Amino acid sequence: MRINRTTSVTEFLFSGLPEFEDGRFLFFIPLFFIYVFIVIGNLIVFFAVRMDTRLHNPMYNFISIFSFLEIWYTTATIPKMLSNLISKRRTISLIGCLLQMYFFHSLGNSEGILLTTMAIDRYIAICNPLRYPTIMTPRLCAQLSAGSCIFGFLVLLPEIAWISTLPFCGPNQIHQIFCDFEPVLRLACTDTSMILVEDVVHAVAIIFSVLVIAFSYIRIITVILRIPSGEGRRKAFSTCAAHLGVFLMFYGSVSLMYLRFSATFPPVLDTAIALMFAVLAPFFNPIIYSLRNKDMKTAIKKLLSSPTMLPTSAS
Repeated sequence: MRINRTTSVTEFLFSGLPEFEDGRFLFFIPLFFIYVFIVIGNLIVFFAVRMDTRLHNPMYNFISIFSFLEIWYTTATIPKMLSNLISKRRTISLIGCLLQMYFFHSLGNSEGILLTTMAIDRYIAICNPLRYPTIMTPRLCAQLSAGSCIFGFLVLLPEIAWISTLPFCGPNQIHQIFCDFEPVLRLACTDTSMILVEDVVHAVAIIFSVLVIAFSYIRIITVILRIPSGEGRRKAFSTCAAHLGVFLMFYGSVSLMYLRFSATFPPVLDTAIALMFAVLAPFFNPIIYSLRNKDMKTAIKKLLSSPTMLPTSAS
């Protein structure tokens, strides 16, 4: 079949949930409440850390930055998903699609780098506790936080710039619930062999981060098991449990999404993996950080009970 290369596609149509046409509003309500919870939950974690001086240390600073990034990470995709669920025309412009891909993956990259930094931070704190204050200084902590965000946003620019130059002149249906590299590249009227290169680049970045984090936690667990005191082991494990839980959820969903290369999944499974990656993992992160950490729970209770969080009473 010959493709008409004179027609330029200016917008894409999402077709990630074709079999649920009659019940889209039923998906809107839970997704809306999940998004509200993600935003409010991460804002609470962010401000709890910022307002409690006892939490002004590198570990909690990284958690607060991660929570702040999570808000924008989900905002890059979920509002458009909500709009598509109640709209008859589930479309997005070409520029809007490129911007969604850029911000979604830039924020995701920043989170991945930050999780790697958090693992290294915990490694130094537990494996080299005497040197930790001199290594992880407030200045280095700020530099690592800023560097994670800056690098996460810069590394995607060449890729998005390249995709913006591709001709889109054929089918315009994106078989996904948000704009992503592989579904968009398959619509380009050009050689799609670059998809494999994209997959390899993403896979190398993911595997490298996973190896660094895994090595850090293996060393951490080895050191913790040598602690003679049961109370000391429990406290050390509880310190790392939240980080490990978020790491497993984040990179578990990322691996299912981007380490499959040419393997194809049924549309329903593909959509379920995308929801896990873009919605469910961010939903559980504030729960993990607030419930698995005694200091965080205390700070959140203090924040929510402070006079500024309560309505002023009539005099």
